[in-house]
Amino acid sequence: MSRSETLHNGIELPGTWPPDPGRLPRTPMRVPYLERPPEVINIDIGRQLFVDDFLISHSSLAREFHQPQPHPANPVLKPETEWELGSIPFAMPFSDGVWFDPADQKFKLWYAGNEMYTTCYAESEDGINWVRPDLDVVPGTNIVLDIPRDSSTIWLDLNEADSSKRFKALQTCKERKTMRGHLKGFAEGGKYTYSYFTSPDGIHWTKVADSPFSQPIEDRSTFWFDPFRQVWVFSIRGGQSKQEREQEGLRRGRTYKDNSDLLVGLSDLLTGSVNWVGADELDPPHPKYSDFTPQLYNLDAVAYESLMVGLFSVHQGPENNICAEENIQKRNQIMLGYSRDGFHWSRPDRRPFIAAQDHDPDSWDWGNIQSAGGGFLVVHDHLYFYYSGRLLTQGYWDGDAATGLAVLRRDGFASLNADKDGGVVVTRPVTFSGSRLFANLCAPQGRLRFSAQDESGQDIEGFSFAECVPAATDSTCVELTWQSKKSLAELSGRPIKFKFELFDGSLFSFWVSSNTDGKSGGYVAAGGPGFSSGSDV
Repeated sequence: MSRSETLHNGIELPGTWPPDPGRLPRTPMRVPYLERPPEVINIDIGRQLFVDDFLISHSSLAREFHQPQPHPANPVLKPETEWELGSIPFAMPFSDGVWFDPADQKFKLWYAGNEMYTTCYAESEDGINWVRPDLDVVPGTNIVLDIPRDSSTIWLDLNEADSSKRFKALQTCKERKTMRGHLKGFAEGGKYTYSYFTSPDGIHWTKVADSPFSQPIEDRSTFWFDPFRQVWVFSIRGGQSKQEREQEGLRRGRTYKDNSDLLVGLSDLLTGSVNWVGADELDPPHPKYSDFTPQLYNLDAVAYESLMVGLFSVHQGPENNICAEENIQKRNQIMLGYSRDGFHWSRPDRRPFIAAQDHDPDSWDWGNIQSAGGGFLVVHDHLYFYYSGRLLTQGYWDGDAATGLAVLRRDGFASLNADKDGGVVVTRPVTFSGSRLFANLCAPQGRLRFSAQDESGQDIEGFSFAECVPAATDSTCVELTWQSKKSLAELSGRPIKFKFELFDGSLFSFWVSSNTDGKSGGYVAAGGPGFSSGSDV
């Protein structure tokens, strides 16, 4: 990008974009929009989450970050068929994809089988009980791509005008000794390339192109779509040069490249690409391998409501050779990051969001936890996170991989909490075009009230705490109302501050809508029941 760009939330990107940090530092990434927020923040798109201080002028509430709960049915998919078991059992998304398809109202899962020899497909009515359909690609199986691969990402593109390209896939490919035959699509020097496929149904795929063989990438490279900027983002495993990474103990990092046209971006991964992000000094080391410097093994991301949510698979060690010697899985755990400009990541909570269960030698997800392409789904009042994990096996150390599900409250990444003594949070000046105020609130024994203030901090007549009808409920979508005012319409387009007063409860998000049912207009990650598009409209 060669000219400045103003995003939906008021963040102004500089003319030179993406910014080039040079060498990847071990210090946490600086986030310019948190250091210098816009003077006025537009909140028309999506629910407004409290994962950082972007929206907050001041607060006496306590922020708490939350973790999802593993589903009791885990693993929801494990190796069972001949083509999943093979020599090294796999039935896991290595990103791949989990989506809800509004065309036929089904949950759809793509995953790697048998040491990633193949890509398989399963579907579900509820996201918990999965069925392997008998398909015609490899008759008698649920294989949809009978091609050896490493990392893979599958994206359901609901904006694609050409129905034959509704599903898009990038798979990292190269010749591997453990795989059958030779692949077309591996770069010079034994490195990887992206192979690009499209499909009308996620089952029958057509090879479109490879990234240039002269521009090798590394294995765990992925991609996603950023709808705020309308660009495809290539999340390339790499970072700085191999020599620089080895000198700094940073074997794994990410390179950023974007393009509004996926095929054009794929044709040249070098022009406009920059070193991006890696693990840093705040990422905790493995408790048993403290000499191993944590590394960023993978980064998947998806748009949710008003921001991007990043799933950082942080590698805490040990390296593959030690894993092989000791017959253990490497320890990757999923951490979260949040971005409001699509490039800079705030990572305020360094606890594992989805943790390896290496305290339990019999756990199906003892190690190597990896995220799914599409990130997560919105299923009524919950978010569904699918992920892969691997057994502490007696066989090959890097096998025995299955698929699990973790469940979080909708918007439940972070809450602002108050005890019985109460507290307040005041936003920076915001603008909106809607007329109804909604909140995601858990305060069945407490209460939430709201006042609208002008930029000087004075209550606006009719919108004070005294005139607000208190909300005391546990609901992911509750409307706040006033005694004498029917709506916020008269404040539309005017910079105002929102002030929330909370007692004995947790506030997860707020938003302004034009709809009586509280549709937010924000993005809904990999979709879910009730959504006909990628947005809550």
